[in-house]
Amino acid sequence: MSQPARILIIDDEAPARRRLRDLLDDCREAFPLTIADEAANGIEAIEIINRSGIDIVLTDIRMPIMDGLEVARHIAKLVAAPKLIFTTAFDQYAVQAFELNAIDYLLKPIKQERLLAALNKARVVKPEALDAVAAVTQSRRKHLSIHERGKIILVPIDDIIFLRAELKYVTVKTIAKEYLLEESLTKLEEEFAGLFTRIHRSALVANKAVAGFEKAEAGEGDQSGESTPNGNGESGGTHWVVVLKGVAEKLPVSRRQQHVIREF
Repeated sequence: MSQPARILIIDDEAPARRRLRDLLDDCREAFPLTIADEAANGIEAIEIINRSGIDIVLTDIRMPIMDGLEVARHIAKLVAAPKLIFTTAFDQYAVQAFELNAIDYLLKPIKQERLLAALNKARVVKPEALDAVAAVTQSRRKHLSIHERGKIILVPIDDIIFLRAELKYVTVKTIAKEYLLEESLTKLEEEFAGLFTRIHRSALVANKAVAGFEKAEAGEGDQSGESTPNGNGESGGTHWVVVLKGVAEKLPVSRRQQHVIREF
């Protein structure tokens, strides 16, 4: 790097952040750097990354509000993603999982020579590696991230009403706004099992957003392209739709997913 690397420290414990600052100061001669900022959780970190040019992120893993794994998954999609180093107190088995997925890490308590080595080999972490580590740690995101003009927009999972696949995107619907997300609806269903229910091959609804179900005339809210049986098991002029809290839009329930009506 021709210019000193701009480094962001993320750790929920102030003493740990101070320790990293001291270690980084000791590394300056061998590795030109500047400590751009520090954050106590992932939300603060994303805000800093959005407004500042960050080259390297040193992040703890277990933190409240948003952990380091989730931070990594959000920033990995940036075109000019910061290089990432995990700092962790995980046991040796978890460390081996990070090694297998080629993710740089520092095991606490961190030593200066180990930090310097990690800085020298720091690189962008591939999204598939992060997915593998998330599976190992049973990590589930608290936010989805929308990337617009090089910035990260965080959408809390708790705010989402439904997720609907449309062409290569997924529409993320909240009461206030809609966003377009480039992710697989099937993978989202797997990650957020128990929070969302599939009502159609192209739609998941948030369980807590379901107000009820009702019959609708053919064409009303029906984007399924599937026939819906009437009470006699034959195709009829009505179909089931899900009524959602906070939005007027009603989504169709496909024939093969009508069992969810009884489950609610």
